[in-house]
Amino acid sequence: MVPGRRLKCSLAMAALLLGMAAGSAHAEMLDVEKDELKFGFIKLTDMAPLAIAYEKGYFEDEGLFVTLEPQANWKVLLDRVITGELDGAHMLAGQPLAATIGFGTKAHIVTPFSMDLNGNGITVSNAVWEMMKPNIPHDADGKPEHPIKADTLQPVIAKYKAEGKPFNLGMVFPVSTHNYELRYWLASGGINPGYYSPSDVSGQIKADALLSVTPPPQMPATLEAGTIDGYSVGEPWNQAAVFKGIGVPVITDYEIWKNNPEKVFGLTREFTEKYPNTTLALTKALIRAAIWLDENNNANRPEAVEILSKPEYVGADAEVIANSMTGTFEYEKGDKREVPDFNVFFRHFATYPYYSDAIWYLTQMRRWGQIPEHKDDAWYAETAKSVYLPDIYLKAARMLVDEGQAREEDFPWDADGYKAATSDFIDGVAYDGRQPNAYIDTLEIGLKGDQKIEGADVVGG
Repeated sequence: MVPGRRLKCSLAMAALLLGMAAGSAHAEMLDVEKDELKFGFIKLTDMAPLAIAYEKGYFEDEGLFVTLEPQANWKVLLDRVITGELDGAHMLAGQPLAATIGFGTKAHIVTPFSMDLNGNGITVSNAVWEMMKPNIPHDADGKPEHPIKADTLQPVIAKYKAEGKPFNLGMVFPVSTHNYELRYWLASGGINPGYYSPSDVSGQIKADALLSVTPPPQMPATLEAGTIDGYSVGEPWNQAAVFKGIGVPVITDYEIWKNNPEKVFGLTREFTEKYPNTTLALTKALIRAAIWLDENNNANRPEAVEILSKPEYVGADAEVIANSMTGTFEYEKGDKREVPDFNVFFRHFATYPYYSDAIWYLTQMRRWGQIPEHKDDAWYAETAKSVYLPDIYLKAARMLVDEGQAREEDFPWDADGYKAATSDFIDGVAYDGRQPNAYIDTLEIGLKGDQKIEGADVVGG
């Protein structure tokens, strides 16, 4: 646990007056309703905005005395936010949405802040990699051509099936970005990752590859033990497989969906309504942390790596964290490539909570049966707006700009909550958040229209 820091009000006021006397912009100190807060996180590099807001004193600047506490897994984290044991947490983008619609746990969870873009990868065991390699085109230097598509995995899965063996893949949680990215990649290569139904939440109905949950820090050991043949996870656990010599990351989520949203900061709706100024204050602190992480072309990343390597945060070797956090990514051992946007915390409007991002996750929940029946386009829009709170985000951003802590041009003031339609997916399929059902219907594998799962079959049309 990272203990909360205490700062006397008199010292905070003195610092404020000193800043004003020095000619800085007037900082509006919010009258926060709750100043002692406990936030949860999972040991992944994308919890960085929380660590930086704490270490750099941004929470304190807003009159917040924060304790950061690592959690055992995503379910425990969500449950503790719901019960109020945690005031908020680093969450999977799908968690607030799933909880709000009642998939798994039912609770109204919201987010005023998107924590990052990209940051995940898919890793396979050395044995699987050796079987995939003959199917992968190589460049003039003999290196595999990226992105590596999932159809190169099809012959491997067919071999397993012929031998009567299951092909097992790990992902971190049923509503995780990793689950949907892994499913998207597999399906784009003609591999069915399986369906969910109200009576069977394994997600393995009609599956060619069997996906199951493994907590992120346990991924490398589970792969090494042979329990799984590959996994989808955030950093540093793909690079850890490279360093241990036990697996090969074959693709990043940046290559599956360029600049995809990853984690969010989740709170209960009740918290935001009961403590509106506190919500604004913590959002301000997190925006400042995100700015620091990306400013000056990632100049602060080496310092961030040292902070994250501490045992109270991620607790992995700094060298492993730096392998992806500083603009590179190592695939096969020795095949290190430039991927400057592998981790994005602020640029590309990364921290703005777009409705269209929420709707993409909802389309994938519908595609794989977590939303068991057809919903109209209006339902997707209304659900997104009940969970993602860009108005709070922009209010916090406006305060930071007025205080001289952020730049006007770094925020999408005129956004309506929707990004432009994009085809930046590995299969080139276009996505428009305003037309979710039309998008779902273009995806070859997955439920569409009025289809649903009954028993082990897809029925309806």
